[in-house]
Amino acid sequence: MACWTSAAQAQLFSTRAPEAYMIDAETGTILFSKDADKPVPPASLAKLMTLELVFHAIKSGRLNLDDPFYISVNAWKNGGAGSGGSTMFAKVKSSVRLEDLIKGMAVVSANDACIAVAEGMAGSEENFAKLMTERARTLGFDHMVFKNSTGLPADGEVVTVKELALLGLHIWREYPDLYHYFALPDFTWNKIKQRNRNPLLEMDIGADGLKTGHTDSAGYGIVGSAARNGRRLFVAMSGMSSSGERAEEARKMLDWGMRAFEKSELFAEGETVAEASVFGGAQSSVALKAKGPVSIFVPLTNRDQLKARVVYTGPLVAPVEEGTPVGKLKVWIGDTLSQETPLYTADAVGKGTIYQRATSALEELAIGWLR
Repeated sequence: MACWTSAAQAQLFSTRAPEAYMIDAETGTILFSKDADKPVPPASLAKLMTLELVFHAIKSGRLNLDDPFYISVNAWKNGGAGSGGSTMFAKVKSSVRLEDLIKGMAVVSANDACIAVAEGMAGSEENFAKLMTERARTLGFDHMVFKNSTGLPADGEVVTVKELALLGLHIWREYPDLYHYFALPDFTWNKIKQRNRNPLLEMDIGADGLKTGHTDSAGYGIVGSAARNGRRLFVAMSGMSSSGERAEEARKMLDWGMRAFEKSELFAEGETVAEASVFGGAQSSVALKAKGPVSIFVPLTNRDQLKARVVYTGPLVAPVEEGTPVGKLKVWIGDTLSQETPLYTADAVGKGTIYQRATSALEELAIGWLR
C-alpha cells in the first residue's frame, strides 16, 4: 500500500436530517454524508426503482410509451381514489397509456399507477418487487430490498440515502429522454389536476427532480437534483419531521453544495498518480494512472487541506500487462471519503532476468522480516 497525505479539515455543514448524502454528478465527489449507509424505510422514494425498471424496459425496446396498462380492482382498491394514499384517480377496469402512468408516478407519486405497471410487467406486485431488488443488485446497490412497487410500509423493505442518491444519478445519466417527467409542474387525470409534490421545483435553485416520500415509519424524505452554472448535484435525505423541514433542509444543502466548493484538477490525463512495486520484473516498479483526468470539488475554505491515499495490494508479480487494474486513489474531505478513482498500470512489465528475480526475492525476504 502506498500513500501521500496532507492534513484535512473540511468546511463544516450541519443538517437536521438524520440521514443525508450529496454527490456531484460530473466528478462523483461526495460533498456530504451523514449515516448514509443506514437502512431506512423508503416510503414513496421506492418509486424511483419502479420507474427505473420502466425506463429500462423502454430503452431496451420491450415497452413503449403508448402501451396500454389495465387498472385492476387491486390497483384501484389499494392505490386508487378510495385508498387514502397518493393516486392519479385512474378509473377501475380502464386502460391507461404507459406515458400517463409514468407522469402519475413521477409527478404525483400515484400508487394506482405503480400497481398497474407492476401487474402489467410482472403479473403481480410481489413478482415485480423481486425484479426491483434484483435490478438494484445489478446496479450495484447491495442494501436495497423491495416488497412492493409503491413504498407503502412492508416488513423488510429498506433502502439507504446513499444508494437513493446514486439511483437518481443513474436515472439521469441513462435515460436523458425520460428524465424530464420528474420536472413537470402538474398532472391532470380524470379531470383532476394535481401539482408536482417536489417542493424544490418552485424554489428557483435549478431543481428538476426527483421524488418525495412520507410514511409514519420513514418520516419525510426526498431525493432531489439541481443544475446550476454547469454543475449538477444529487441529494437524498430521510427521517425528517415535517414536509417544511424536508423542503428547507434539501434546499439549504443543495445551495451550500453549489456555493461552497470549486473544481480542482488533481491529476491531468495520463499523469502518473503513484508507482507500484513489481516482484520479479524487468523493472522494480510501474507507474499507475487513471483513465482520464482526476478532478474533485474541494471546499473554498481550506481548499488545499485534503487527505489522499493510493491503495493497492502489492507487490505486483511480473509479468504485468499494460492497463491492468491494480488499485484506487482515495480522497477524503475531512472524515468523508469523497472520491475513489480506479488506477491502472501505465506500462507493461516483463519478467526479469534470473539475477533480477533473485534480487527481488531477497528484497521481499528482507521486507517480510520487517512486517
